Amino acid sequence: MALISAMTILTSLCLFHITLAFFFFTNPNTIADQALVWVLGEAMGMPETRFFDTPSPTSSFLAVVLFLVGLSDLITLSMPEEIWLVHIWGAQAPARIVVFGVLTLFTYISAPGSTRLSMSHPNVPFMGSAYGTASGGDGLCNRVFFAFAFLEFISWFWVWVTLKEETRAFAVRKRSRRSSVSR
Repeated sequence: MALISAMTILTSLCLFHITLAFFFFTNPNTIADQALVWVLGEAMGMPETRFFDTPSPTSSFLAVVLFLVGLSDLITLSMPEEIWLVHIWGAQAPARIVVFGVLTLFTYISAPGSTRLSMSHPNVPFMGSAYGTASGGDGLCNRVFFAFAFLEFISWFWVWVTLKEETRAFAVRKRSRRSSVSR
């Protein structure tokens, strides 16, 4: 039996997304200045970004998306246990692990100015306003996105492991109920 249940972990993730949405909407610099973001960024050689200094249309859009994801995930937890445990999160957790694992790897490999694979050509001038990226992929190569993708990857892996254990226990309980009813 897991120390923390899948429902508790999922509820915490939903509330984490809603909290991030609030900060991306009101003051995105709060997220960019977090110690965990700084430590992960320094450890992986991710560049800092000044994009989150003030609220922008992009950070507001991100806030709305995170809020809707957090709210819809929270609503799925109000469904009967068999539906959310087996059918919804049994498929969602591995898919989210793959997506956030690929995003984490992409961000690490293609960080600008690193010796790793870089998505921008050195002769291409930076285009755009304050952040200025040479391509869309370069906009994801920063400390904030790396920290978010990495934490999501780790969290969803934890959810998936816990879900597998709880799904087995749920199946055993369901079989024992069926056998006791048929006697």
